[in-house]
Amino acid sequence: MNNYKIDKLKNDLEIIKIPDSSSKTVTALIMVGTGSRNESRTNNGISHFLEHMMFKGTEKYPDALSLASALDAVGGEFNAFTSKEYTGYYIKLRADKLEIALEILSDMLSNSTFKQEEVDKERGVILEEINMYRANPMMRLDDVFESCLYGDNSAGWEVIGTKDNIKKFQRKDFVDYYRKQYGANNLHLVLAGNLPKNINSLSSKYFADFSKNKKKEPAKINLKQSAPQIKVEYKENDQINLALGVRAFAIDNKREATLKLMQVILGGSMSSRLFTEIREKRGLAYYVKAVTELYKDSGYLAVEAGLKNEAVYEAIKVILEEFKKLAFEPVLAKELKRNKEMIKGRMALSLEGSDAIASFYARQSVTRKSFKKPKDFLAEINKVSSADIQKLAKDLFVNDRLNLAIIGPMKKNAKLKKIVDLSK
Repeated sequence: MNNYKIDKLKNDLEIIKIPDSSSKTVTALIMVGTGSRNESRTNNGISHFLEHMMFKGTEKYPDALSLASALDAVGGEFNAFTSKEYTGYYIKLRADKLEIALEILSDMLSNSTFKQEEVDKERGVILEEINMYRANPMMRLDDVFESCLYGDNSAGWEVIGTKDNIKKFQRKDFVDYYRKQYGANNLHLVLAGNLPKNINSLSSKYFADFSKNKKKEPAKINLKQSAPQIKVEYKENDQINLALGVRAFAIDNKREATLKLMQVILGGSMSSRLFTEIREKRGLAYYVKAVTELYKDSGYLAVEAGLKNEAVYEAIKVILEEFKKLAFEPVLAKELKRNKEMIKGRMALSLEGSDAIASFYARQSVTRKSFKKPKDFLAEINKVSSADIQKLAKDLFVNDRLNLAIIGPMKKNAKLKKIVDLSK
């Protein structure tokens, strides 16, 4: 599943094909190079809202039910997702039914009607989605952390948008945004699985008529920081959820594999350092994990945990100590090898289906300068040494990169400011 081929139609729409003749399924995924980073304050949330509207009907499929019924009739799975840098629409189905997927995706992406009555109905759905996120600190934590990290700009805003914006969007807003952002030169068609011999002609048949455009690019963000930043969102709850992490670097950085290994060592498994220290030894949390997020112009590593309310200060101290250990104590060969093998095994498991393969390449089509195959990632992981980890840790785990976000029944205070410090 390492072989892929990239073609472009005459309108500059990119086609990425990852054939696998042993698969019984095929996935067609359209990735659009637009997300909440391409929005302004007044239309924040429109990328995600538009994603919903794409399923509400075309001239051929006049409503959501008729579109869903056409795919249900062949046992297809379909869904969509929106992030800060891209929006994706995919259909996975039996390999011999690929043309149905291409026809429906093409129709949705070019002929959606955005009826005002559907807009009015769907805004209620999205407002409830916002309520769901607000009620669940574990789901909301990433948004609060990125708001702390990036501040009041498109990088720090929520993908789902604000309630005020959702309430005011009208049909014209979707038409205007679609025309600006959904041009052929901003679309990437990813096809993975058991592909037919006539895949080129099928792709051209359904996607050659899309027009080019000039999209709105994301605004630049200020990455300067001089001291630890803290953001606390007060919420009555029986648990405190926190994210404590550091600014890193953008995607395609040569130290990306080293950062991945650091993440896994810190909190990537039930044998990781922080899971052992915070949950198993101290019983302070149910969940604790480390995450990395790399964008085209920035990135971070963070540790997230759901804690007993009275355990927050102790947990912060433990996390900071583990950060410093990576900087000043070499990772032993046995631990390094175990975590490398875990990454290899998890990557193999995560890429078993045609939908997973399509997603793997689709995200790269928007975020990377060139594609990396799974074996390329693993080769980079294999090369990482203990010295590489220690050097990167010394660069990253410093006060002018440190950020803390908290959701729970507490407020920013002097004690919190005092202990969020890597210089001690």
